[in-house]
Amino acid sequence: MDINRKTFLGQSLAAYASLDSLSSLGVASRPDKDKLRVGIIGCGRMGQYYAEVYQALPDTEIVAIAEWNSERRKIVGERFRVKAIYKDVNSMLRDTIPDITAVITPTKYMKEAVIACAEAGVKGVTTDKPIAAKLSDADEMVNACEKRGVVFGGGNLQRAMPEVQEAAQRLKAGKYGRPTGMAVHGFGGEISGGGCQHVSVLRLFSGAEVEEVMAWAGPPEALEKKDDAGLNVNALFQMSRGPNCRVFGLAETSGERPLNGVDVWSEDALIRWKWGKPEIYEKINSSGARQQIDPKYRPFSGRKIIDQIPGLRQSDDYLVASIRSFIDSVKTRSGLWISGHDLRQALEVAIACKVSARLGNLPVKLPLEDRSLTLYPRPYRWLGGDATEKPQSGQDASGEEA
Repeated sequence: MDINRKTFLGQSLAAYASLDSLSSLGVASRPDKDKLRVGIIGCGRMGQYYAEVYQALPDTEIVAIAEWNSERRKIVGERFRVKAIYKDVNSMLRDTIPDITAVITPTKYMKEAVIACAEAGVKGVTTDKPIAAKLSDADEMVNACEKRGVVFGGGNLQRAMPEVQEAAQRLKAGKYGRPTGMAVHGFGGEISGGGCQHVSVLRLFSGAEVEEVMAWAGPPEALEKKDDAGLNVNALFQMSRGPNCRVFGLAETSGERPLNGVDVWSEDALIRWKWGKPEIYEKINSSGARQQIDPKYRPFSGRKIIDQIPGLRQSDDYLVASIRSFIDSVKTRSGLWISGHDLRQALEVAIACKVSARLGNLPVKLPLEDRSLTLYPRPYRWLGGDATEKPQSGQDASGEEA
């Protein structure tokens, strides 16, 4: 595989350019004569959220599920009225090939499922964060889908929140003037999981890739572990365009919650994402300080889908928007709001941070030459709840506790 900065940046800018089709989310309420046939692979808690959304959308139909846990497989099949239930992805694909599949397994099993779906001939497949532990595994998934023309979506990230997309579109259009600085706050805890959110929003807002990382991380015991649990990172990201980005780890504080998210400031405004709709600070008060304004974001056309699903919170709009963007991309090849490429980029940045810190803060250039580098997520993400003594109850899986 020929991985170079031109390829990486070209893919990123192509996805970024798709923001021009922001209004396409309005097709969420348009029923199709022929519904897309959906397979859900991995029916734990998050897989059930995906199933709820796909069941509520007017142009999709769940035709098969694959779930390793036999009790949950039966319960979830009955809950979503799906008769074609299977133990694993290979059994499912031998019997039926859906139009699209959602791979919501623990991270350890994502690669096998994504590649199996791509090779079987699905039109599109999505997975979730983190995409892999080993960088070369993420490469294989992206390549398998690209080779076969399969749309590879990236799942449940706030990058797909409609307001985040709209703020990025305004930045791209120059509404707030030239960007003059960027910062990431609260980059720690699990930089391949939650940190994936930070990196993905940063890349979207900047329209750029991280080209070099210089990082300081700790505590020492966390830095030596194979996973990223408890790792706290401060860093400087050199971006492929625009200003560089300062990165601040989790702050210890009492009282007011510290910043956690992404800031982009420009000649005319401060755009602040902190796990929700981006805040815009534009007006100057009598003291010379910026004041928050009403950004007047467009109404989210998928809100009524959320209202139909008791188990979803109103703040889960980005899951609905991510799935909607994926479906539209499968149908029309419109740009994805979250892609498998985005998840791979986030993993690579996380790995580069740990490498730089372990080398005594030496600068590390991206893309990384050593694609065998690995960063494991915490055990719950890597192996799932059943293997980490956090199993879901049958009652919960049935939807009775929703």
